[in-house]
Amino acid sequence: MEHDSKFGNIISSEEEIRTLLGNPSELVKRKVIARLDDNCIRFLSLSPLLFLATSDGTGHCDVSPRGDAPGFVRVLDDRSFIIPERPGNRRIDSLRNILANGHAGAIFIIPGLEETLRVNGKACIVKDRALLEPMEANGKIPVLGIGITVEECFIHCAKAFKRSALWQPASWPAEEELPSAAQMLAAHAKGNAEDIARSLQESYTKRLY
Repeated sequence: MEHDSKFGNIISSEEEIRTLLGNPSELVKRKVIARLDDNCIRFLSLSPLLFLATSDGTGHCDVSPRGDAPGFVRVLDDRSFIIPERPGNRRIDSLRNILANGHAGAIFIIPGLEETLRVNGKACIVKDRALLEPMEANGKIPVLGIGITVEECFIHCAKAFKRSALWQPASWPAEEELPSAAQMLAAHAKGNAEDIARSLQESYTKRLY
């Protein structure tokens, strides 16, 4: 794989990384399980947000957020769960990737909790109405869902959230400093920011489900 010339002194082996960073502790080595135990199922029941990582057949990666009311992910048993596919922008990046490469990883987040839950496994696209009906929201049954067969599951430590102070409101930027999605879209897609802002607001109020 070729890299940008600005990146110098690139490491090319795990041995080099281990020399610099060391090896995981015995606890870290033992923490990975291959199923959802009661602790993991409770975690999923309280999580309103996850980030889903997929890649296509050539290894090009994508990460996409999925969110709804806590417990929106439906656990079928200790090895499988379904993520409802709510309406989006129709790029279907995750779905196309799953068709090409049936592996996925997810990080589940609970507001206020600095530890996260990581789940890796095999992914498929589900259209079985009997499986999707229990995930109805606002009177809408999802047309599709993403089924995950669990292969790895483990708790991830809180260091990233502690360093970022994500859950501490005092660390948040002022509202007027926040980037504008409408302005970014206008710049990227060569559109009108006011028209895009109205379209976004309409989608947020009328097309969430």
